[in-house]
Amino acid sequence: MASRKLWTTWQRFPICFMALATTVGCGQVQNRSAEFDVRQVEAVSQARAEAFNRSDAQTIASHFSDDCVLMAPDKPAARGREAVRSYYQSIFDVYSPVLESGYEEVRVSGDLAFGRGFATVRLTPKNGGPTTVSTAKYLNILRRQSDGTWKTTHDIWNSNEPTPSTQ
Repeated sequence: MASRKLWTTWQRFPICFMALATTVGCGQVQNRSAEFDVRQVEAVSQARAEAFNRSDAQTIASHFSDDCVLMAPDKPAARGREAVRSYYQSIFDVYSPVLESGYEEVRVSGDLAFGRGFATVRLTPKNGGPTTVSTAKYLNILRRQSDGTWKTTHDIWNSNEPTPSTQ
């Protein structure tokens, strides 16, 4: 009887081993999936920066969801993709821009993600005049779309430089 019980245990060993390997493997797949999502979120930020440097407001807006909210400093919140396009076009109509930016932190949780980053913006007036340089920090919230792509739902930033007093 004891040998039969031992044999039954050893017969179960491959099944238990496969179950354990599958569980560990699923964790690795989830980690790879999370890493893939982080890279995709970072790619959205990179694509937006490249479009900014080309003065391409339409492409910037394409990386936002239909129901997005853009919270630029010293302005009311702008809602919707067309408002985003209009905001950036108003900059590009007046300035030649150069943006250096990137995420310092990206987190993904299911179909939502956020990216916290830094930016340096150089704006040279098209009609002449001195170039202005500003540095900022920002936060983007993104949502995975039904086609698997990531779109920005909320974008907010503020300057690292003090605002001159209006007294």
